[in-house]
Amino acid sequence: HVQLVESGGGSVQVGGSLRLFCAVPESIFSTNCPGWFRQAPGKEREGVAAISVGGGITHYADSVKGRYTISQDNAKNTLYLQMNSLKPEDAAMYYCAATLAVAYLSRPLDKNAYHYWGQGTQVTVS
Repeated sequence: HVQLVESGGGSVQVGGSLRLFCAVPESIFSTNCPGWFRQAPGKEREGVAAISVGGGITHYADSVKGRYTISQDNAKNTLYLQMNSLKPEDAAMYYCAATLAVAYLSRPLDKNAYHYWGQGTQVTVS
């Protein structure tokens, strides 16, 4: 059973910053494109940011462009999400996920295109 493990969530004030981490198994990291999704209570899970294998291409939801940055460390098999200028509407459970490159290229922020998921890390903004 493939398991992605998120960490770094917490409570932050409006305007503050947080950095999320996701440990991805090497077998997945080397061949899949990872991304971040979030789900607030009563809302659909939505794509936040995604990055191609090797990190050359990134995609962001309009709501986070200019505030969030997705990156990866290939040596550590770790995915990051730097979140700045946080707003109350950013509060949600954040999930790390991964998908094959062919799916990433056509639907980078579509949750239905992703096969591997973590358990999530909670972000609270107040």
